[in-house]
Amino acid sequence: MNKQMKNGNLYFVFALVVMAVLFYSSSMTYEAQSQVSTIDHFLKNQPFKEQLNAISFQYAGKDVSIAALGYGKFIEFYLRKGAHFTTYFLLGGSLYLGLLPRLKNSQLLGLGFAWLAATGYAATDEFHQMLTGDRTPLFQDVMLDSCGALTACVLVFLWRTLKHKRRS
Repeated sequence: MNKQMKNGNLYFVFALVVMAVLFYSSSMTYEAQSQVSTIDHFLKNQPFKEQLNAISFQYAGKDVSIAALGYGKFIEFYLRKGAHFTTYFLLGGSLYLGLLPRLKNSQLLGLGFAWLAATGYAATDEFHQMLTGDRTPLFQDVMLDSCGALTACVLVFLWRTLKHKRRS
């Protein structure tokens, strides 16, 4: 394993890159980010529409269904929320992996700090969206982001714990 991976610096650099991408993304208006026309173009025959019609729920007080949003916006909703979860999964995991070499005897402290740091960044990211035109900051998105970060931290913790038990 190379020195940058071992001391955690590369993970911190990756976390900074993820944070920069998130900052840039939340600086864009919804219209600049919208992929509905692309989805409508590439999924003209609306695959799985009949099965997806059965899905309907509330998110941030709004109905999420094909009937309420239309096919393209419904698919885009899942892509956007998947992007939220995934980017904060990457952020939380890279922060935790970056902290581990510095907190050799306290994996749980590193897990907690990485998770809370990613959650705090999610909250400031939603605040940044509030300052951007045509964007809606949502507490529910902060919770989704936080779940992504926590999932990564827990998976890294479990992986390291299992790896350590196999060695002993």
